[in-house]
Amino acid sequence: MNWMGNLQQLGRSLMLPTIALPVAAILLRLGDLPWEAIHASKLGELLVLAGNTIFYYLPIIFAVGVALGLTESAGIAGMSAMLGYFMFTSLVQHELGDQFQLGVSGGILIGLLAAIIHHRYKEFKLPEYIQFFGGPRIVPFIMGLTTLIVSYIMIGVGPLLQIGMEKFSGWLLGLGGFGSFLYGIAHRLLVPSGLHHILNNFFWFQLGEYDAGDGVMVYGDLPRYFAGDPQAGIYMAGLYPIMMFALPAIAFAIVHEAREDLKPKIKATFLVAALASFLTGVSEPIEFAFLFVAPYLFVVHAILSGVAMWISYELDIHHGFSYSAGAIDYVINEHLSHNGLLLLPIGVGFGLLYYFLFRWAIRRFRIPTPGREEGSSLEEWAGDIPYRSPLILQALGGKDNIKKIEACITRLRLTLVNDRLLDITALKHLGAVGVIRLGGGNVQVVFGTFSELIREEIMKVLRKDIELVLFHSPMQGRMIPIEEVPDRIFASKLVGNGVAFFPEKGELVSPVAGRIMHIYPTKHALGIATEEGLEILLHIGIDTANLPGKCFTAFVKEGDTVEPGQLLVKFNVNKIRKFATSLATPMIVTNPEMVQSWSFAPFKSVKKGQKSVMSVVLKNPKASGGTHG
Repeated sequence: MNWMGNLQQLGRSLMLPTIALPVAAILLRLGDLPWEAIHASKLGELLVLAGNTIFYYLPIIFAVGVALGLTESAGIAGMSAMLGYFMFTSLVQHELGDQFQLGVSGGILIGLLAAIIHHRYKEFKLPEYIQFFGGPRIVPFIMGLTTLIVSYIMIGVGPLLQIGMEKFSGWLLGLGGFGSFLYGIAHRLLVPSGLHHILNNFFWFQLGEYDAGDGVMVYGDLPRYFAGDPQAGIYMAGLYPIMMFALPAIAFAIVHEAREDLKPKIKATFLVAALASFLTGVSEPIEFAFLFVAPYLFVVHAILSGVAMWISYELDIHHGFSYSAGAIDYVINEHLSHNGLLLLPIGVGFGLLYYFLFRWAIRRFRIPTPGREEGSSLEEWAGDIPYRSPLILQALGGKDNIKKIEACITRLRLTLVNDRLLDITALKHLGAVGVIRLGGGNVQVVFGTFSELIREEIMKVLRKDIELVLFHSPMQGRMIPIEEVPDRIFASKLVGNGVAFFPEKGELVSPVAGRIMHIYPTKHALGIATEEGLEILLHIGIDTANLPGKCFTAFVKEGDTVEPGQLLVKFNVNKIRKFATSLATPMIVTNPEMVQSWSFAPFKSVKKGQKSVMSVVLKNPKASGGTHG
């Protein structure tokens, strides 16, 4: 069993129910306004009641949310979770009374059960005469039986479990500032894997208890804060200086250390990332910019995050949020805080510390953050990545390698048949910041805030029965649009459509699988026919047909079958540079009437044989024919 992969899926599913929390926070803030001044105090009461209702039903929101998150939004799983939660709470409270409450943890337990049962029985077959109750429709029935068993067990062990949880919570809270320091470090270190959602869930929704009145017990740092507990907010307050000030300061440091020629692109990208972190607390776009190139710096960042938590605790600052520690949550929820304004000068101090620390580290250790070198992974982060889904899909190993694909705010979460088929170089070429392998085929590919769009585009490809032809790079060098070739015939696409390359080395390899149609006598150009019927022309340099001396040596002959990456021709780069019009080497499809759509990778440096530089969707799948002679 792949525990890391399962935890990754659980962590993602825990994000879904938290979407309801900002609604509750906004309603409570609106309800706190002086409505009596306009004789509308009843409206204020209703707004507060609406906000508190969301927190009251938070356990069932988590039960349904977790079930949906783990089953790709299967409605029957969500309904089964709701059924199970009502049964579970009714049975347990009937025997143990209100003194035993699992709260959000109980909701998560029920959501997990519903998801497991759905995966196990969604294709369950019964005899034909009662098959109506088979398949997904049997899931609620199995869920009901399972809930009875779980409830009976919980009635027996519940009191002991509650005593244990109270002691554990008391021990953690007793650690005081040191405990918040440890939490701050662990929270930050778990961000790359996405497992911080599981850690947060315990601290924010289970740790500590508060009597909100009328016997209603509230659990967890986050609900207790919104319920008015003066002791709550210690596991959230210290995150504000990091999200609002420290991380934007890293973005500014990266911009200021970028090369002058790349600085405009980097500035546009990271000012957006800085604003996102400041306003909403979305931190991954900035953190992943240096995590993979300087992991030791990320450890320092984690320790400083813990320090911010400890300082906030020692200064008796209590502040909370509904979603994340951004400026929006800070303003909306400041009226409930204690010493919340102190977070602003603390944040400014951390911002200055981070800015100068990161600028020094980038220079001192020559850290290749975005913009420091040509081909930085985020160089074209805000480009048209979502529209390159066929290329990204190829770099992931192809359609047959995808078992499951999901997305959270900044990353694709994948379960692959074979994660060794990943082409990490191609993924970075297409805009990925980094790749995290979690074992068992579970992989995260960090694309930033375009991840959800990328997933949707890939899903369109997976759902359609389309015929793709995928191209590798035929040489090492720099890829350019065909329009930039210094030859009117090629640039105007009279011969066909495609791309071109400026070679760095004198080797031409096959970009596709196919058969050699034709080799020109001088060996400066050749044609390949693919199985689908596409005809590809590779033309080394411009005006190279009559170069003096022997510049080209072919390693294939007409009629040979070739595979992607197979050596076709070696050539003399220096002689071509001296005598030819240009080194530009077009790779074009000479029968573009077969093509329905085109996709191109970013036009920058590529390696010989690199996957995912171009793809086409054919109008006529499995077309055959073409000129093979």
